[in-house]
Amino acid sequence: MITAYVRLEVRRALRDAAYVVFGIGMPVLMYLLFTNLGTVDAEWRTASMVAMAAYGALGTALGTGTGVAEDKGVGWLRQLRVTPMSPRQVVAGRALTGSVVVLPAVLAVLAAGALVNGVRLDAWQWAAVTLVLWVGAFPFTLLGIGNGYRLSAQSTGLVNVGCGLALSVVGGLWFPVELFPHWLRSLSGLTPGRRYAEVGQSLATGAAPGLAAVAVLAVWALLFTAYAVFSYRRSGETV
Repeated sequence: MITAYVRLEVRRALRDAAYVVFGIGMPVLMYLLFTNLGTVDAEWRTASMVAMAAYGALGTALGTGTGVAEDKGVGWLRQLRVTPMSPRQVVAGRALTGSVVVLPAVLAVLAAGALVNGVRLDAWQWAAVTLVLWVGAFPFTLLGIGNGYRLSAQSTGLVNVGCGLALSVVGGLWFPVELFPHWLRSLSGLTPGRRYAEVGQSLATGAAPGLAAVAVLAVWALLFTAYAVFSYRRSGETV
């Protein structure tokens, strides 16, 4: 049943024109803009490629929650509650849907890096960066889903956009963290957005991801999972 549910939700997501324009096109446009203004070295083009792919994946993952809120408004969640699926299965199904639609956003930015900006990595590095950014977006999908279950459709869209901007800017996905003041750089290291991109950037340079980055991501993943399940259960009191 959960497999059929995921297939249904993926088809619905991929038919959305806004997903193609903003989820895939916008990160590519921003990446090409940021890396072709003035003189930019190859190292920054590679680091920015990974960061912008992370930004695209993060935004697309959070956007999954807007669909959840819309479904809540039209009564789809009430239908799901009468199926044999448990709350964890429903949340997992939505999260898996978000993970599937994240992949095109990642691939589009990486393709722009290779084909337009001339980024060169070994085959294993391309594969590793793609896999890490794809799987690593899962916690952000759960955050968006949690917001969708807790808030109205309009509020969810605004909150998820705000979360995406905050995590991206503070996480250094738009600008190098080296430009941040010391206090903001320290705060950035505690955010999932920073560590998410850092893991991919490490692999792009041929280095192993740091344990601190993995640990921070793991803690946030647990928190977002608990939040999504809690929000789904609480939504049953009002839906």
